[in-house]
Amino acid sequence: MTDPGVDPPAGFREFASARATQLFRLAFLLCNDWHEAEDLVQTTLTKVFVSWGRLRGISSADSYARKVMLNAFLSQRRLKRSGELPTADFQDLPAPGADADLRMTLLTALRGLPPRTRAVVVLRYVEDRSVESVATLMNATPAAVKSLNTRGLAQLRELLGADQDLLRS
Repeated sequence: MTDPGVDPPAGFREFASARATQLFRLAFLLCNDWHEAEDLVQTTLTKVFVSWGRLRGISSADSYARKVMLNAFLSQRRLKRSGELPTADFQDLPAPGADADLRMTLLTALRGLPPRTRAVVVLRYVEDRSVESVATLMNATPAAVKSLNTRGLAQLRELLGADQDLLRS
């Protein structure tokens, strides 16, 4: 992650080790792509590394990292004009159990949401954040977050169709 000749600032290595898995989980739910999520986490940790001296403690670094990740994700979606086209569908082997089916169904439905709406739904329900917390992270008003959340849940219900009981529990 760092140049062998450069020592990371005090505490950064511990922060990165402790938060990498959690940041990757959030990144994957936002991107729905393993490699893109890895890139997003790397970008996030790089920006946190550069700003480490200005951050005051682990809690501010954690909030800053989530905000950096969210901004990078949304910026990437706005600027995405990639000419990449999938060449073939790879058959994934199904994971055992109903939980895997449920997870895949939800991931597919999340992929159908616009990026800002997906970010709100993931932050609200996966990260269990309040409307105010999400609004702060996204530089939006609480009303905008509530609106995106309502539209996102409605779109998920529509995308899930017969499986809409999942969203009520």
